Amino acid sequence: MPNAADPSAPSRPTVVVAGAGAIGCFVGGQLAAAGHDVRFLGRPRIVDELGRHGLTLTDRDGAERRVAPGELKLAVDPAVLAAADVVLVTVKSGATREIAASILQHAPAGAAIVSLQNGIDNAALLQQALPGRKVIAGMVPFNVAALGDGRFHRGTDGRIVIDATGSVLAGALATPLLPIETHADMVAIAWGKLLLNLNNALNALAGVPLREELANRDWRRVLAACIDEALAALRAAGIRPAKVGALPPALIPKVLRLPDALFRLVAAAQLRIDPKARSSMLDDLVQGRVTEIDQLQGRVVALAAEKGTPAPVNRAVLALVKSAEAKGAGSPRLSPSDVR
Repeated sequence: MPNAADPSAPSRPTVVVAGAGAIGCFVGGQLAAAGHDVRFLGRPRIVDELGRHGLTLTDRDGAERRVAPGELKLAVDPAVLAAADVVLVTVKSGATREIAASILQHAPAGAAIVSLQNGIDNAALLQQALPGRKVIAGMVPFNVAALGDGRFHRGTDGRIVIDATGSVLAGALATPLLPIETHADMVAIAWGKLLLNLNNALNALAGVPLREELANRDWRRVLAACIDEALAALRAAGIRPAKVGALPPALIPKVLRLPDALFRLVAAAQLRIDPKARSSMLDDLVQGRVTEIDQLQGRVVALAAEKGTPAPVNRAVLALVKSAEAKGAGSPRLSPSDVR
């Protein structure tokens, strides 16, 4: 089988999406709509949904692409990985070791493994579990909401970023509606994304659309406190997070704390969020699934403890999400004062 990580790789490698959730279905669906050979590995529930409805991909600018049920290649058996030139890992962080074991058992040794997951450690975990294999760290900056019946809606902007070692692969997979960039320091990129993702938990606790939550200055103050604590821990660790959004990381808390009128003026681009957009963590609470809170606020709390910096707000958010998970009743719909 051709090696998609090699410069001699074909321009249209066979792609297996390992984790057909919101991000996996949107990214894989865009590739399939552009003519790539894409196989989706998912749980029986999502495979059944896609088999009945196909994929409908929309974004807040009005673009829509559809892949009919008969055009989708769907699987619940990880043996589908045997066909892969490229494996896009889009499972939740807690399932990284499990999918790594499936890749080790089934995927060709020459297949490129690309982590498109939240959090800091997933690419390293994959590399540790897959010695000698080509593992490429990646980052998806945009939000995707699963709307049911095979509909997935992108509510925010941004380009996928993968490690510079995968530049040939980026060129092979990029489409007009799915641009892919490369970067030489994916650790900095991952931490830059994590700073923004600290809002996922606040949105889950609030239980409202992202745009409504960010329009509330008190919620923005909680987010600013979470980011300040993370930045202090990162400074103590000698880590410089990359600029992932429109603002340098150090400026984000200052802008978040601005009065509403000034915030709307300064952060107009950040507020270009579709009214349907919500965090994947809110979806997880609503669906009764385990969240990625340990890889977000939990990661900040762990680094702060290691470096001796305070993180009381992140610690409180971590505890509140864990409590909501345990209750299994969806979002607790808290107010900012409940968190602070």
